Amino acid sequence: MSRAASLVSPETVHPSLWLASQLARSSGRCIDTGFAALSSQLPGGGWPQGVLIDLLLQQHGMGELRLLRPALQALGRRPIVLLQPPHAPQALALAALGLEPSQLVWIRSGARSADALWAAEQVLRSGCCGALLLWQNHARAETLRRLHLAAQTGDTLFCLLRPLAAAQDASPAPLRLALHTAPGGIEIGFVKRRGPQRDTPLFLPLTPTLFQRHASLDRSTPAALATRSLLSALVS
Repeated sequence: MSRAASLVSPETVHPSLWLASQLARSSGRCIDTGFAALSSQLPGGGWPQGVLIDLLLQQHGMGELRLLRPALQALGRRPIVLLQPPHAPQALALAALGLEPSQLVWIRSGARSADALWAAEQVLRSGCCGALLLWQNHARAETLRRLHLAAQTGDTLFCLLRPLAAAQDASPAPLRLALHTAPGGIEIGFVKRRGPQRDTPLFLPLTPTLFQRHASLDRSTPAALATRSLLSALVS
């Protein structure tokens, strides 16, 4: 191969190389995000499997599960592990998202974050699950490296959900997205990706939750109050 050709297409020299002005070509498997606007901004055109994905949240329950829903549904019948979620999963709310409760595995590891991180590593190395969603407030750099290495042993869709402030910390994750609340959806900031820097957030409209679809109910009626109370419990 000529020197000029390798400069035009550096991925032909090694799959981990790419031009800074272009999105990298993913050398691994990807799952379509279900959102064309987002997929077009990601190397490989979707969520990468077998790596650490860092999702940095402005607040819990802002739409992160609705964002991941199309990818989780695409996993078929493979188990989906929810590790240390901030609230107990609600079966009816998850079913409303199109996720079969029998497909979900909820793991509570106790108060020690080290236990949750150990459990995450075992899930990743086992290769038995289609996706692992891990909620953590703090994680040291060496822990993130261990998790990233464990993820690379299989094809699990692995998302680490952390507070937005963690965007200032270093991470081996090849994809890091900052999620902000926005009317009718979310705004996605590209903290890190294998490709050119994008300074403008991407707005994604999301399907309203059960609670949001019934937010216009008349508050003065007892039936409306009872319905809102039930919906609030389901989506919390």
